[in-house]
Amino acid sequence: MTKIYTRLGDDGSTGLLFGGRISKASPIVAAYGTVDEAVAALGVARAGCADPALAGLILRLQRELFVVAADLAANPRAREELKPGVSLVTPEMVAELEATIDRLVAERPLRPVFVVPGANPCSAALDLARTIVRRAERLAVEAGAGGHPVSPRAVVYLNRVSDLVYVLARHAAGEGEEPASHQ
Repeated sequence: MTKIYTRLGDDGSTGLLFGGRISKASPIVAAYGTVDEAVAALGVARAGCADPALAGLILRLQRELFVVAADLAANPRAREELKPGVSLVTPEMVAELEATIDRLVAERPLRPVFVVPGANPCSAALDLARTIVRRAERLAVEAGAGGHPVSPRAVVYLNRVSDLVYVLARHAAGEGEEPASHQ
């Protein structure tokens, strides 16, 4: 029987991809841990999504966020071991997000108002996931500013994926969204 616990992290450290250990208090650990949180929040959205095409797109984003987490969690001395699209964010991944955003906004233009999340369970979960992705982006930038090598593509990807999740939330909400103010 394989045990889920290793006891290696009992000292407050965690392993990096391709070797090495780092403090669990490191800003980069907070960044890729928050990416993991976003993956879980997107899972809640997908579980409550009635539209198979939208659910499929959410699943794609979940899988791609694992790539982002791997990119962030890699030992800086072993980045050459990263594999494009598997553990390394690529320009093509960002371009695909942009193309998807453009296509979806063309299908359903965004309203020029702030909206109150909660039109339905799927759109609400997507809005929550978007805020978690934004936090992951801020934490990745913070880790980079603090001296941890952070892939600029990973930061750009997080920025674009939060935009896409916003667009997906609007699609999931349909016409049932309330504007933030009564004007």
